[in-house]
Amino acid sequence: MNKELGNKIDLNNEKCPLCGSADNLRFWADKSREYLRCEVCSLVFVPPVYFLTRLKEKQRYDTHQNSQEDQNYRKFLDRTFSSMQKILLPGSSGLDFGSGPGPTLSVMFEEAGYKVDIYDSFYAPDIAVFKNKFDFITATEVVEHLHYPMMELDRLWGCLKRDGKLGIMTKLVLNREAFSTWHYKTDLTHVCFFSKSTFLWLAAKWKSEIDFIGKDVIFFYKKDIA
Repeated sequence: MNKELGNKIDLNNEKCPLCGSADNLRFWADKSREYLRCEVCSLVFVPPVYFLTRLKEKQRYDTHQNSQEDQNYRKFLDRTFSSMQKILLPGSSGLDFGSGPGPTLSVMFEEAGYKVDIYDSFYAPDIAVFKNKFDFITATEVVEHLHYPMMELDRLWGCLKRDGKLGIMTKLVLNREAFSTWHYKTDLTHVCFFSKSTFLWLAAKWKSEIDFIGKDVIFFYKKDIA
């Protein structure tokens, strides 16, 4: 492991932002950050000392050029859209969480006849949407940015109706060797890195069914009474 940062982080004071465990090990370090791995839920995460300020984080997001007119971006989102649409009933209502500066996935669903609300802490920050119940929720390329992933994910889970679907798109951690050269970790707004094991842990916590679709799309199915 690259040890350029030495012992800057006191492991005794770091808790996993997903499960809250203090049982964490150093997983990797580079010139700018350390990455810890939770021994309980397998989340790889960046300690808060390395978080960007909210201003710098927004400045990074402001550079994104994604828009609903961009066919390549639509093709990218289609990995979630097409799979979700196949399991939705006509007239289903949804929420696109982390819609970004150029909401597109919500537009794709609306074009297909669904009603979709959006939420983004920077660009569409109306928390009133969380008072609603939805048939489906999408979070594409979002969870890796969350400073408090369990709080946010539990809130989304609570907003799903019975038989609701939660679709997440994010790149998955494979192992330390792959992580060492992984471009995904170089984005300083990425602070949480999920693996298949992490999502299986989350499914067990929620007592939900789970489906891995391709390399980076994960669906959860809510079967309890909302």
